[in-house]
Amino acid sequence: MILPWKELSEDALNGLIEEFVTRDGTDYGEQETPLARKVEQVKAKLRSGEVVLLFSESTGECSIVAKERL
Repeated sequence: MILPWKELSEDALNGLIEEFVTRDGTDYGEQETPLARKVEQVKAKLRSGEVVLLFSESTGECSIVAKERL
Protein backbone atom coordinates (compact mmCIF):
# COMPACT_ATOMS: atom_id res chain seq x y z
CA MET A 1 0.00 0.00 0.00
CA ILE A 2 1.39 3.43 -0.94
CA LEU A 3 1.51 5.85 1.99
CA PRO A 4 0.66 9.47 1.19
CA TRP A 5 3.86 11.09 2.53
CA LYS A 6 2.30 14.58 2.61
CA GLU A 7 -0.15 13.38 5.26
CA LEU A 8 2.61 12.34 7.68
CA SER A 9 3.90 14.69 10.34
CA GLU A 10 7.39 16.10 9.74
CA ASP A 11 8.74 14.00 12.62
CA ALA A 12 7.15 10.80 11.32
CA LEU A 13 8.41 11.41 7.78
CA ASN A 14 11.93 12.20 9.00
CA GLY A 15 11.91 9.07 11.17
CA LEU A 16 10.89 6.86 8.25
CA ILE A 17 13.48 8.38 5.95
CA GLU A 18 16.27 8.23 8.55
CA GLU A 19 15.51 4.59 9.29
CA PHE A 20 15.58 3.80 5.57
CA VAL A 21 18.84 5.59 4.74
CA THR A 22 20.66 4.03 7.69
CA ARG A 23 19.67 0.43 6.86
CA ASP A 24 22.40 -2.03 6.03
CA GLY A 25 22.94 -2.18 2.31
CA THR A 26 21.97 1.42 1.60
CA ASP A 27 24.99 2.68 -0.32
CA TYR A 28 25.81 6.29 -1.11
CA GLY A 29 29.16 5.65 -2.78
CA GLU A 30 32.77 5.97 -1.67
CA GLN A 31 32.38 9.30 0.11
CA GLU A 32 30.33 9.37 3.32
CA THR A 33 27.21 11.54 3.02
CA PRO A 34 25.86 13.27 6.17
CA LEU A 35 22.51 11.95 7.41
CA ALA A 36 20.79 15.33 6.93
CA ARG A 37 21.89 15.39 3.28
CA LYS A 38 20.61 11.84 2.70
CA VAL A 39 17.24 12.79 4.20
CA GLU A 40 17.01 15.88 1.96
CA GLN A 41 17.86 13.79 -1.12
CA VAL A 42 15.03 11.36 -0.34
CA LYS A 43 12.57 14.21 0.37
CA ALA A 44 13.43 15.78 -2.98
CA LYS A 45 12.70 12.47 -4.71
CA LEU A 46 9.38 12.18 -2.85
CA ARG A 47 8.42 15.71 -3.90
CA SER A 48 9.32 15.01 -7.53
CA GLY A 49 7.40 11.73 -7.51
CA GLU A 50 10.48 9.62 -8.33
CA VAL A 51 9.97 7.50 -5.20
CA VAL A 52 7.02 6.56 -2.98
CA LEU A 53 6.57 5.27 0.55
CA LEU A 54 5.40 1.67 0.40
CA PHE A 55 3.92 -0.02 3.48
CA SER A 56 3.76 -3.80 3.66
CA GLU A 57 0.74 -4.90 5.66
CA SER A 58 2.14 -8.43 5.94
CA THR A 59 5.48 -7.39 7.48
CA GLY A 60 4.52 -4.02 8.97
CA GLU A 61 7.56 -2.43 7.34
CA CYS A 62 7.79 0.73 5.31
CA SER A 63 10.16 1.09 2.35
CA ILE A 64 11.02 3.82 -0.08
CA VAL A 65 10.90 2.53 -3.64
CA ALA A 66 11.30 3.97 -7.10
CA LYS A 67 7.88 4.58 -8.64
CA GLU A 68 8.98 2.73 -11.77
CA ARG A 69 9.45 -0.46 -9.72
CA LEU A 70 5.77 -0.67 -8.76
